[in-house]
Amino acid sequence: ERKQEEEAALGYTKQPYAVIIGGGQGGIGLGARLKRLGVPTIIIEKNDRPGDSWRKRYSSLCLHDPVWYDHLPYLPFPDHWPIFSPKDKIGDWLEMYTKVMELNYWTRSEARSASYDEAKGEWTVVVNRDGEEVVLHPKQLVLATGMSGVPNQPSFPGMENFKGEQYHSSKFPGGEQYSGKKAVVIGSNNSAHDICADLWEHGADVTMVQRTSTHIVKSDTLMDIGLGALYSEQAVANGVTTDIADLIFASIPYRILHEFQIPLYQQMAERDAEFYEQLKNAGFMLDWGDDGSGLFMKYLRRGSGYYIDVGASQLIIDGKIKLKSGVAVQEIKEHSVVFSDGSELPADLIVYATGYGSMNGWAARLISQEVADKVGKCWGLGSNTTKDPGPWEGEQRNMWKPTKQEALWFHGGNLHQSRHYSQFLSLQLKARMEGIDTPVYGMGEVHHLG
Repeated sequence: ERKQEEEAALGYTKQPYAVIIGGGQGGIGLGARLKRLGVPTIIIEKNDRPGDSWRKRYSSLCLHDPVWYDHLPYLPFPDHWPIFSPKDKIGDWLEMYTKVMELNYWTRSEARSASYDEAKGEWTVVVNRDGEEVVLHPKQLVLATGMSGVPNQPSFPGMENFKGEQYHSSKFPGGEQYSGKKAVVIGSNNSAHDICADLWEHGADVTMVQRTSTHIVKSDTLMDIGLGALYSEQAVANGVTTDIADLIFASIPYRILHEFQIPLYQQMAERDAEFYEQLKNAGFMLDWGDDGSGLFMKYLRRGSGYYIDVGASQLIIDGKIKLKSGVAVQEIKEHSVVFSDGSELPADLIVYATGYGSMNGWAARLISQEVADKVGKCWGLGSNTTKDPGPWEGEQRNMWKPTKQEALWFHGGNLHQSRHYSQFLSLQLKARMEGIDTPVYGMGEVHHLG
């Protein structure tokens, strides 16, 4: 009854202290931390059910990280859970989690606008809650919309004339309906590989278009060499729990982390030398990051440019997924894609696996472009490597910490980061609610707008 009373009052007769926009794993994990700390919080989610952001993706989607890396706060996955979780199991777990942790989780709700009143020190957030307009006045606003921003929808000449179907990868409905169809997937990173494999499994004639080089690492090899010491069954047996592993990993400063990673990826290259040779022979353009530090540094620096191989690479080697590499898209015709080398591919379906912009793009949509520019680019370390321009930041730009916009926070990343950093973000929010000063962070200048 107390829970029912709280749900009826919060957002109506009683204002939340914090509002979290986005009810995926990031928003849910942070919501659980804040619930434990007694911070009144509402999570805003546009989908019908918690976990729908996973359920609605293509059928073959599963986590590429092992289960020990992916626990949520407080409630680890049970021992019988698969090492690589399929999307619907994750969706069901998130839905269960919101109920068990008793989160104030508003489904079928969409934040329409937000503005900050400096004098009052509070936000005005206009929400459409299942057709009803509700105006919230939280003191703190968190954008938990993933580490990615607005989808990068490319603009190629002639796209409007294409007679088939075309989607950004975020909207791809799955390969079931494309048996016997000719599909062209623009991109060569994780989503592109997953989608190509899904289309091939459903009988499509699929071609991957690789415009720039990609870092590939086999899943088993990454497990053994890259993650095994911290996140594995053996690590747990050695007394390295997920919480201990998080602290060990976080104890290495980003400034020197690449030096620890380079020898690991050299081992991977030696172990799978034949595999990489076969990929090169198939025409696939490979890289190991700007300094040979591999996947995780690419992820931290730019959040893109890699694929954890769970089978699609062999399909490319075998020619089952066709490959068009080293070309750019020049034009889209009614029934084909034309490339910079003059060649042309017939197409019934085009999928643009072209990634996402910076998270501050969501701030531009919800609040204003002025606030988005005031905050600047989210993610990246300032390593002065490809897609991560300097100067050096020292930690992830604008993530899990105060930003140039008072009372605006960004929370995202993979399941590991959502779990680990939700602890520190929740403590900062709790401290502010209790009037405790937290003079921890020095904020650098904004150098990049996103």
